[in-house]
Amino acid sequence: MIVGAGPAGCAAAIVLARENVASLLVDRDAEAGDPLCGGFHSWRTIRTLESLGIDIQALRAAPVHRAVLFAKNQTAELALPRPAFGLSRHRLDSALRRRAEYLGVQIDVDTIRSVEPGAAIGRSRHHEGNGLFLATGKHDVRGESRPRNASDPALGIRLRVPADAALSRIIGDAIELHLFDGGYAGIVMQDGGYANICLALKKSLFEQANKDPHELLVMLSEEHPRFRERLPEGWREQRIDSIGAVPYGWIAQHTEEGLYRLGDQAAVIPSLAGEGISIALASGTMAARYWLANGSAGSRAYQAAFAARARRPVMFARMARSIAEHPVRASTGIRAGRAFPSALRLLMHLTRIG
Repeated sequence: MIVGAGPAGCAAAIVLARENVASLLVDRDAEAGDPLCGGFHSWRTIRTLESLGIDIQALRAAPVHRAVLFAKNQTAELALPRPAFGLSRHRLDSALRRRAEYLGVQIDVDTIRSVEPGAAIGRSRHHEGNGLFLATGKHDVRGESRPRNASDPALGIRLRVPADAALSRIIGDAIELHLFDGGYAGIVMQDGGYANICLALKKSLFEQANKDPHELLVMLSEEHPRFRERLPEGWREQRIDSIGAVPYGWIAQHTEEGLYRLGDQAAVIPSLAGEGISIALASGTMAARYWLANGSAGSRAYQAAFAARARRPVMFARMARSIAEHPVRASTGIRAGRAFPSALRLLMHLTRIG
């Protein structure tokens, strides 16, 4: 049984289905939503999606070939090691669900309230299976919560705006990172001609804007002219999504027998790395293979192995985040990156999951 029909859960279901193992995907939504995180997809993501039978070209993703960094009056630009793409989570998750269903995976709609090895207690019914794959993303369920003891926790905010010709021209085929004191914003074009503006910031920065996301964006746009240029006229009319207390840097080192933790329930990489979806897909495929080899008894070995696999990219992404959220470090880092672009490319590789 798999709880959560996002990239991690669907990847596990697809791998199991290819080995003629029937699985049940349980999700709270009948159709894929558009989660806040995961709008940029690296070359590693492309490779894994293709191995799962997803036709990237059919998804009409926006190509990304460059990374551009902004910090106050400092700018650095470099070509990505390999092409990436911008794609909404709704379109990606819908494609993965369709692929899983095509292979015979059953998707059940229920809100899971608590879990334990081999069982999930939902609002509608009690689900049981030979092992449980927990793939609920950044949302915890009772019984398997992740630690949240940061004194100044991270928050996520997302604004998705229809891009006009001027904004499309400004962003082009780039993934932009705008670095602030206490946070950063990633901006990328996506399918349908939309610009995805996703911020990760400390709670203290949000409190400076009276915990109002619109006021926060106004405050940042006044302090950062390049960021202001990316907010088209009428942006205030668009919905702003948010998520609180994101445990960036956390990795599940242990688990119970029969409980496989996937995606953000296994490792939460800081979002500026653009590797969250790759980690989700990698954990799903790896967990399924461990289950095929050992059943429920393979969960502890899987969790330890995946923690070791995720350690390097998460560690370097945490280091990059600590630089990005500090104005002096960010400006120094951009100047260094402009002088030594190979160092930035190396950091990109080090934040990819093997």
